[in-house]
Amino acid sequence: MSQEFRRRDFGKLMGLAGLGLAVPALAGGCSTQSRPAARTGAAAARTWRVSGTAGAGLDGFDTAVKKLMQDRNIPCGALAVMRGGRLLHARGYTWSDDTSLNVQPTSLFRLASLSKPITATAVMTLVQAGRLSLSAPVTDLLTLTPPPGRSLDPRLGKVTVRRLLQHLGGWDRDISGDPTYKDRAIAELLGVPLPITREHMVRYGAGLALDHDPGTTYAYSNYGYLLLGQIIEKVSGMGYAEYVQRHVLAPVGITRMRPGRTMRADRAPGEVPYFSQRTGPSVFDAAGTTVPAPYGTFNVENRTAMGGWLASAVDYVRFTTILDGGTSVLNASSIASIFAKPETGLNSGGSYYGFGWQVRDVTGGRNTWHDGAYDGTSTIVTRRYDGVTWALLFDQRDDPSGLPYTYTDFSAPLHTVANGLKTWPTKDLFGDYF
Repeated sequence: MSQEFRRRDFGKLMGLAGLGLAVPALAGGCSTQSRPAARTGAAAARTWRVSGTAGAGLDGFDTAVKKLMQDRNIPCGALAVMRGGRLLHARGYTWSDDTSLNVQPTSLFRLASLSKPITATAVMTLVQAGRLSLSAPVTDLLTLTPPPGRSLDPRLGKVTVRRLLQHLGGWDRDISGDPTYKDRAIAELLGVPLPITREHMVRYGAGLALDHDPGTTYAYSNYGYLLLGQIIEKVSGMGYAEYVQRHVLAPVGITRMRPGRTMRADRAPGEVPYFSQRTGPSVFDAAGTTVPAPYGTFNVENRTAMGGWLASAVDYVRFTTILDGGTSVLNASSIASIFAKPETGLNSGGSYYGFGWQVRDVTGGRNTWHDGAYDGTSTIVTRRYDGVTWALLFDQRDDPSGLPYTYTDFSAPLHTVANGLKTWPTKDLFGDYF
C-alpha cells in the first residue's frame, strides 16, 4: 500500500549543519509503472511556463527550482519566499508537454505533513483560550473504544495533548506500522465497508499496544495527529476544518486553504494534478481496483489533521506569519510553547520536534522547518533565523531519475541563493495574491 514517507529519528540523518537544519529523507523505493499520458513525452519536448512575480534580484530562486524540477521531471511546482513578513517572490512553475497545465502562485497543492503545523496552531488557540490543557490526557478528552477482543493500553492515561503534539505518545510505526494506512485491515476487523472513516481509524488504534512508554521516545506519529484533530472537534464543538478556517486562517486573511479530496474528479478549483510511478489497490472498494497511487491508494479525506490540507505556496507562508507574532491568532506565550524543548527527543545535533515543527536554536535565532510527502506530493517549509521563510510545493514524489527527494536536497539550493544575497527587495506582494 502506498504510504507517506517515514520520518525516522531525524538526529540520525544528514542535515545542513551550517544552517542548523537536520532533516529526514523522503526518498523510497519506486516501481516501474508507466506514467499518466501527460507525462509520456520526452523531456526535450517540454516547455517551461513560469507565472507570478519575481522580486528584484531574486531570480536565483527560479534557477534553483527549475533545476530541481528538470532534473527530476517534476511537472508542477510553486515557491513563495517571504522576509520580515513581506512576500517578496511568488512563482508557479510548469515543466511539461501538456499545455493544459499552467501553475500559478495561487495554485493549490496537497500539503501532506505540512498540515501538522496547522493542527498544532489550532490546538494552541484552544489552549490560549483556556478551553484545553496541554497536560490533559487523551483518555479524558475522547471516548476510546477498542475493537471487540482488544483492550486499551493502560498507559494511554499518560498520553497528554503535549505528548501528542511532540510525537511522544508511544506509537512507533517503525515497530508496529502506521494504523492510519491500514484501511483494509480496519474494515475487516470492524466489519465495516470501505471507505472507512476517521472514527474507524481512532477505534482501531485504541486497541493497539503502545510501543513505548508515553514521554520516553520520539516516534513520528500520524495517529497522534489524527487524535488531535478529533480533540479539536470535541473541545470546539465544530468540525475540525471549520474550526481551523474560522480561528486560524481567516484572521490572517487566508480563504483558499481547504481540506483535500482523494479522487481526481473531485479536485478543487485551481488544484494541480498529481503524478506518480506507483499504482496500487484502491481503499475505496472491496475489490481493490488498481488505481494511480495519488488517486485512491490512501484516503485524503481522513487525513486532514495529519496531512490532508490543500494550500498554495503563498497561502502557506502567510500562515507562518502567525508564528512570527503580531497576529490575533496566537500570543507570544503560545508561540513560545510551540517551539519549547520537549521532555525528551533532543538529538545530538541539538534539533527536536516542538508542536508541529522541527526546531533548532542557532546563533542569531532559531530555525524551524517541516516536510511532507505522499505519492504525488513533496513539500517543504523553512523558517530561518534571519526572518526568511519559504514554502516549496511539488506534485510528484518519485521519478525514474533516481535522484533523492529529501528536504536537504530541496532546501539546500534555496539556502545557497538566500545566503548569497546582499540586499533584498522591499515590495510586499501579498496584496497581489490576497
